[in-house]
Amino acid sequence: MGFKEQKSMFVSLFAVALFVAFICIGNNSAYSDDKIILKAGHGVQSGHPTHKALLKFAELIKERTNDRVEVQVYLDRQLGEERDMVEGLQLGSVDLCVVSTGPLAGFVPEISVVDLPFLFTSSEHVYKVFDGKIGQELLAKFKPVGIDGLAFWENGWRHLSTTNKKVMVPSDLEGMKIRTMENMIHMAAFEAMGASPIPMVWGEVYTSLQQGVIDGQENPAVVMATNALWEVQKYYALTGHVYGPHLFLMSDRTMKKLPKDIVEIIKKTVKDVTNYQRKLSQEQESQYIEKLKKEGMDVYEVDRSKFKEATKPVYAQFEQMFGKGLINNIINESDDKTK
Repeated sequence: MGFKEQKSMFVSLFAVALFVAFICIGNNSAYSDDKIILKAGHGVQSGHPTHKALLKFAELIKERTNDRVEVQVYLDRQLGEERDMVEGLQLGSVDLCVVSTGPLAGFVPEISVVDLPFLFTSSEHVYKVFDGKIGQELLAKFKPVGIDGLAFWENGWRHLSTTNKKVMVPSDLEGMKIRTMENMIHMAAFEAMGASPIPMVWGEVYTSLQQGVIDGQENPAVVMATNALWEVQKYYALTGHVYGPHLFLMSDRTMKKLPKDIVEIIKKTVKDVTNYQRKLSQEQESQYIEKLKKEGMDVYEVDRSKFKEATKPVYAQFEQMFGKGLINNIINESDDKTK
């Protein structure tokens, strides 16, 4: 076969390969003429308000788009750990996800400001910040990394659970191995209180507690109850050291592919469901605390001022990273700055 014949055959084969690839991509696409399918993932159990709210979101989207859009909800890390899902947003393999702040510092470092210990004084203070200018500016910072920040949802106030030792004051944490999210501020806070923070993905926590690899962890009551942590933990100190938001995020690649009217419906529905999710979270918190007590956990109050005092050095440590102005602006949104 001569050079011209080889070249002609190569061109023909290349054209066929491109055509086949195009067909395959078309068949695998989440978009078709009659329906748009969006994958939405999160890392919590079915009883968590975030899962229930995502189901509500899917229901409303279907209704408001006249069944043009179907949101498929994948719970309990079915689409991967939280970092995997966020990376999926960038790649376009995941359309929507709701995640904690833990893995987000690697994408938008400024988001970690909300993880400063005892930054917020109440849920009202939280909502005022997140729904106002500060919160919207933080969400906007996701755009340059290929993600659209849609809303702040609620994971709840984070408290401390331990296995064999009741923690009443920060000094009780001396030498204890406490699991934290992969979050440098959470780690710094527990170091300041004398503990040895162990960053760990959520999927490893239950077994690590069961086997004594770690002495405790910190999470809202809803996470404690929906994951049956009373089976491997005895004490639950209501430290309220950090308010834990869930961030509702969307792939910018997906957003750009959607018709404008669908985008507007999604944004409006996110806003409506955000109020629903927060209300549900607040209603369930006290129920979950009672559930933990009923299951045999020792749930108790502590003097939060002592823990707050112990974590003051964390502010100085991260002040340069976030800017004193941003930190003060958040603090000043509170109606009660004495707490």
